[in-house]
Amino acid sequence: MSNAGKNLHEGRRDRMRERYMRYGLDNFNDHEVLELLLYYSVPRKDTNELAHRLLNDFVSLDVLFEADALDIKRVSEVNEQTAVLISMVPRLAGRYMNVKYAEKAILDSSDKIGAFAVSLFAGKTYECFYCICLDNRKKLIAAAKISEGTVNEAGVYPRRAATEALKFNAVSVVLAHNHPSGNTEPSESDFITTDVVRSALSPLGIDVPDHIIAGGSKYYSFAEHNRI
Repeated sequence: MSNAGKNLHEGRRDRMRERYMRYGLDNFNDHEVLELLLYYSVPRKDTNELAHRLLNDFVSLDVLFEADALDIKRVSEVNEQTAVLISMVPRLAGRYMNVKYAEKAILDSSDKIGAFAVSLFAGKTYECFYCICLDNRKKLIAAAKISEGTVNEAGVYPRRAATEALKFNAVSVVLAHNHPSGNTEPSESDFITTDVVRSALSPLGIDVPDHIIAGGSKYYSFAEHNRI
């Protein structure tokens, strides 16, 4: 690359970083967000073209971010550093939200619980099931994973749910699982699971006020739809 070309790219990088520092990402297009991120794995090349190619390969920014690092590397033929950096974005966001909510948040409404559940499953490409344990003031005690399955199934065991609820002295437990497909509509087995776990916890004096299904940035609340 000529000095002129190098200076042009360096100048754009400086302008993009300054723009972010002053205004955040609100006025960035998706390919510009990705271009900025790629600066940290592709130090001396123009990343604009690569950003467009990655978005073309994966259709949208959210699909790209949720992809496995090995798939990103294989499909778009990028180096491992780039693939790992991109795939870490939702995982880091999920970790941040978990730490944030670990400050014993009050989860006293379906929208608060739904937002927490969405953060809990951020970046997960497989189905898993949690018991969100609350005290008598609806304060978060712990989010206990009780099952982990494949992309489209999770075995949920009432005994494990009861064990975790008792371990954390929970007064109530919100059930939460994810649909990696993004479709948050409950299946027949989701209703059966809810009834079975509620029946197991009820004799212990532990209430199950809601069951949340998370899919991407959306959620379905059984309580909001009067299904529990």
